[in-house]
Amino acid sequence: MKKAFFTYLLVSILFGCNYPTEEKLTGKSELAVSWELISNFTGENDEFDARFFVKNNGKQELDDKHWTLFFNMAPRPILPNKTPQPARVEHINGDWYKLVPESGFALAPGDSIEIRYMGTEGVIKKTDAPLGLYIVYYDDEGQEKRIEQIGDATVMPFVRNEQLLRGKEDQKSLPTAAQRYQDNLDVYPVLKEELLKIIPSPVRMEAGKGTFKLDGSQGISFGKGLETEANFLNKRLGEITRTKYGTRQSDERTSGMVLRIGEVAVNGIKKEAYRLDISPERILIEGADAAGVFYGVQSLLALIPFEAYSQKSISLDAIKIEDAPRFHTRALQVDVSRNFQTKETILRTLDLMAFYKLNQFLLYTTEDEGWRLEIDGLPELTEVGGQRQHTSGMDATALHPAYGSGPVAYEVGKHGSGYYTRADFVEILKYAAARHIKVIPELNLPGHALAAIKAMEARYERLMKEGKEKEANEYRLIDPDDRSEYLSAQGYKNNTVSVAQESTYRFYDKVVDEMAKMYQEAGLKMDVIHAGGDEVPEKVWTASPMADKLMKDNPSIKDPKNLQAYFFEKLVGRMKKKGLTVHGWEEVALLKAEDGSYQPNAAFADGSVVPYIWNNLFDYKDLGYRLANAGYPVILCNVSNFYFDISYNNDPEEPGLYWAGFVDTRDNWEFAPFNMFSTTEETNFGRKLDVARDFRGMEKLRPGARKNIIGVEAQLWGETVKGREMLEYLMLPKIMGFAESAWAKARDWEEMPPGENRRKRVGEAWNIFANTLATKELPRMSRFNNGYNYRIPLPGAVVEDGTLKANVAFPGLRIWYTTDGSEPTLKSTEYTTPINVSGEVRLKAFDKAGRSSRTTLVKM
Repeated sequence: MKKAFFTYLLVSILFGCNYPTEEKLTGKSELAVSWELISNFTGENDEFDARFFVKNNGKQELDDKHWTLFFNMAPRPILPNKTPQPARVEHINGDWYKLVPESGFALAPGDSIEIRYMGTEGVIKKTDAPLGLYIVYYDDEGQEKRIEQIGDATVMPFVRNEQLLRGKEDQKSLPTAAQRYQDNLDVYPVLKEELLKIIPSPVRMEAGKGTFKLDGSQGISFGKGLETEANFLNKRLGEITRTKYGTRQSDERTSGMVLRIGEVAVNGIKKEAYRLDISPERILIEGADAAGVFYGVQSLLALIPFEAYSQKSISLDAIKIEDAPRFHTRALQVDVSRNFQTKETILRTLDLMAFYKLNQFLLYTTEDEGWRLEIDGLPELTEVGGQRQHTSGMDATALHPAYGSGPVAYEVGKHGSGYYTRADFVEILKYAAARHIKVIPELNLPGHALAAIKAMEARYERLMKEGKEKEANEYRLIDPDDRSEYLSAQGYKNNTVSVAQESTYRFYDKVVDEMAKMYQEAGLKMDVIHAGGDEVPEKVWTASPMADKLMKDNPSIKDPKNLQAYFFEKLVGRMKKKGLTVHGWEEVALLKAEDGSYQPNAAFADGSVVPYIWNNLFDYKDLGYRLANAGYPVILCNVSNFYFDISYNNDPEEPGLYWAGFVDTRDNWEFAPFNMFSTTEETNFGRKLDVARDFRGMEKLRPGARKNIIGVEAQLWGETVKGREMLEYLMLPKIMGFAESAWAKARDWEEMPPGENRRKRVGEAWNIFANTLATKELPRMSRFNNGYNYRIPLPGAVVEDGTLKANVAFPGLRIWYTTDGSEPTLKSTEYTTPINVSGEVRLKAFDKAGRSSRTTLVKM
């Protein structure tokens, strides 16, 4: 991993006109800025009204010419002011905005000023507020003179209904303690014997008699080809019990722990299948392959209770388990481009995936906001594309700030800059392979390519200055004469490559070839590339001379909107020659018809393209089934179930996005892959969906096409994910629910018809799962791998006739409270029954490990 400041200095020397020099960076500003959402109910649908308060604590007046305030904000179009304001908010690019003074603006020392503005799409989260504020001062010629970061920046709380709901269409309940209490009434404690023994649930389990004592006196024997699995078990047991275990190659032992490969099939499934047999004499893990043995090891480790961690002697009940996965692709995607995550965070994520039996990791290292992988021969990709800082504008050959990364590259505590060296990536590959996880590399074109474009423009300028015109154009990604005007889904105006020049394809080949070399160095073969292919903006290439020539030379293209399909067909052919299967988001498998609708592209139904389908909620709710029925191998990534970056709920303090509604652990768990209309339960604005009404005319999955649903994937996009703690908070416990949907056999409720019987059965099953989370899985995460930052839901609370009642979302959690204004701890008073209190009450939910939720506040 690379996060050294020398890269920033080097690039400043090379491209100084675009980067802030140390002389310009003068520290924190004496301005104080606060921001408030006024209302999402402006009289117009889907608009918001907000304001800045700026106070001048300095000694110099702010005039109307010599400054601009820059910031990042969840990208939304800005509307014209209805009334004159002293300054205006302007969108620059992506989520980068600026506040510009109007003529006559004046802010004297000690004075404050209010600046209002309006935009589209309701705002309900603190993570939507302006971030990374800094002010740039200019001289009389308009040249940048100095840059100061705003150290005193605050966000006013969201407390009123018009701040908590997104507008008139929002049908979600208000995020109150009383609403949580009502929601929690559906769950209740169960007996210890009813808890799940392992998540994800095995196919078959049979209790035995007696116990096996795990105390370090037993060795680990392993069959041929299982040394990696034996060493993994040895290391994990050593970490849990603080006791040393030995390993030796032999699968004939009748005592101790034995790992071996044998004839194992569970419900006709051999791949990744295993048997785990714990008796008083020995532990036998037998797999159909090495992966099966590895998953048997994970089930063994899952049987060790949280309370036994750090004990040198552990007694395990005798049990026989037979197990195999429902899907052979059980994937997690992590975006490290929007906000960078360290190599160590990625390794911890791989450990978490392995424990919950996930086997594919889509590492998203290229996006508009950052290029995160070192590529030999193209140093600008990381020197320019791997860092963000203040630039002279969107046309500079550098990446501007995004997601609050601020004006300085590699600033401590910010996440806009950083990349993985070749050695880092090789280490990640090896680490994943040892855990039977396949890392899928990603190279997203033609859209989402701003970081690559900026890097290759910097390369072009450098080589042109050296008089090397041929080399300068070798990997150039744009048509310099393109005057197309467009806006991407994330607000970018310049993030799409030219598909009409060979240098774009040459660039793709170069990067893929270098990636393949890293796989080879790790002792692996790269056989898949994820090509992205999503969200290519409307109107792109409409004013590109190169695109015009390409269409004249190829009359069948007809329209610029078909150029994406042209690009992808050409790309797939080139990747086939390299022995690569191409994965991509759903758009890669579609053609755009003349009426603007999308239809499956039959040319790719031969298995050479694997579409990942996220859209089950908007205009193409049945797209996954349509493509599977057409013969495509499909990976379901349903946004309403599997987007970890979507906020748990509409509490303004909860981080995350909400463009697709809200996704909690139950949504991850409650998924029926062959009957997904029944588990798409509400719109993004909270309107309840009815299968008969809202999915009428939709294409259902044909029985013969079930085999084409080859797996499922959870997504963790990085817009709001600032560092390891937030990443883990958004993953845990969601990944547990997802694992149950990905691995466990079909639940009995999945294909039940809608109605009360189904609702009751789902509720009973979820209640057991929720109890298991609180009692076993979450406490374990406090110790596993030295502890993860998992989320504990806030308790619900309601006052009825002067009596306070409280409850929890996951039975097994316990509540402590205070009445003196202090934060509850385990030394506070425990809530066990309704109480009569007065004044202000603070409550927290705690698990057995002592971890807690945020505070619920109730005023009597």
